[in-house]
Amino acid sequence: MPENGLFCLFCGCISQASVGVVEQWGRFYRLAEPGFLFLNPFAGECLAGVLSTRVSSLDVIIETKTKDNVFVQLICTILYRVMKENADDAFYELQNPNSQIKAYVFDVVRAHVPKMTLDELFEQKGEVAKTVLEELEKVMRAYGFNIEQILMVDIIPDASVRKAMNEINAAQRLQLASVHRGEAEKILLVKKAEAEAESKYLGGVGIAKQRQAITEGLRENILNISNSVSGTSAKEVMELIMVTQYFDTIKDLGNSSKTTTIFLPHGPGHVKDVSDQIRNGMLEASAGRLGA
Repeated sequence: MPENGLFCLFCGCISQASVGVVEQWGRFYRLAEPGFLFLNPFAGECLAGVLSTRVSSLDVIIETKTKDNVFVQLICTILYRVMKENADDAFYELQNPNSQIKAYVFDVVRAHVPKMTLDELFEQKGEVAKTVLEELEKVMRAYGFNIEQILMVDIIPDASVRKAMNEINAAQRLQLASVHRGEAEKILLVKKAEAEAESKYLGGVGIAKQRQAITEGLRENILNISNSVSGTSAKEVMELIMVTQYFDTIKDLGNSSKTTTIFLPHGPGHVKDVSDQIRNGMLEASAGRLGA
């Protein structure tokens, strides 16, 4: 802000977004609008000064303590301008407007912040800025200044507090990551168990269908042979089929290149024993199914 002084000029020019303060015989006389200015020195008119009506910015750094005894620095930016219609008050009332604004901001912040914890301060910094704006506007309007906006730019706790807050935040994130990882592993295990159950179920269905197909095939073979060869019973045909499958199995074992050598008793009598064993096994399985 320009200091009071007299400029005894016959004419001059007030630039845009500015207002001139004209005095007559040392007393405030009128405000001069932007544009050409003519002064009458014979009537005692002088240009005392020029004020800018543009928005000005003032940064304020405040150190205070919260309710939970944490020292913090608050960085505020105050946007203000001279009220054109009250430019004479702004010119004459305050010697140093910036110092006055800073003093009021310090007073309001240090009265309000100690009622809040550090977490509340971070969460409600907009409320703090609003409170400072309301209090500062009421005071500074009487001096011809309009407070446009107050920005709470940053809140800086003590270095040790910041370190502790970061460690707490990191621990919480690790805990949350562990929970998510455990849930993911649980889902994988459940899906794997469901897949195994489904696989076993489908495998059982396949085996059942396979056995059903074998049974149907054997039944058809028995019926065809019984009808083709007269005097043969179903029992004899079944024994013939079992023995034939026994020989086919031995043949497959012999043709396999990866089969380990197996010693089996073989002869007409042994074939009869194999047939009896197969028949007895089938009868026992049938009896077990009936008993169940």
